[in-house]
Amino acid sequence: MINDPGMTVAPLDLESARDAATQFLKALGMDTDAPATVDTPARMVAAYAELLSPRPFVFTTFPNDSAYDHLVAVRAIPFHSLCEHHMLPFRGTADVAYQPTDKIVGLSKLARLVEHTAKRPQVQERLTRQIATHLTEQLAPAGVGVLVRAEHLCMTLRGAQTPGTETITTALLGTVRSEAALRNEFLHATRSGDR
Repeated sequence: MINDPGMTVAPLDLESARDAATQFLKALGMDTDAPATVDTPARMVAAYAELLSPRPFVFTTFPNDSAYDHLVAVRAIPFHSLCEHHMLPFRGTADVAYQPTDKIVGLSKLARLVEHTAKRPQVQERLTRQIATHLTEQLAPAGVGVLVRAEHLCMTLRGAQTPGTETITTALLGTVRSEAALRNEFLHATRSGDR
């Protein structure tokens, strides 16, 4: 399992959450007693519980028997999360790469790591850094690169109301940060126009 102190979650209390959702919606003027909306608070709570509950997984690693030391990259891993400031979704893709040393990882685990890290109230900057940090802790690679692109509904549906905007964040560690050739390889491999 991924060791993540930030993911300590109290047991869910769906009944209290449903009661609170009912009061919240009523306070905003919604009739929660109408036939079409009587179950809305329960559906709302179920949706948020799903958005905030990562599936457990084991970060499977293998010996790097072939001594592969070039970049391993998985591009365009889709994810969704909730903005911790407004509790509105943001969604996008993560490009994740590492330069192996003694261990390699099952490629599907990179996608699971992104999902696991995104399933909590987040900010994109921290999400990007946490993915890179987890990879470093689990693999001890020579270098890590993470590039996250996302659309934030708290910016596109409210506030600035700028649909179609994309926020890009990066975390470059080890050789991906310090070696210009490897950094350029990572950034070239993750260019959105190359998809």
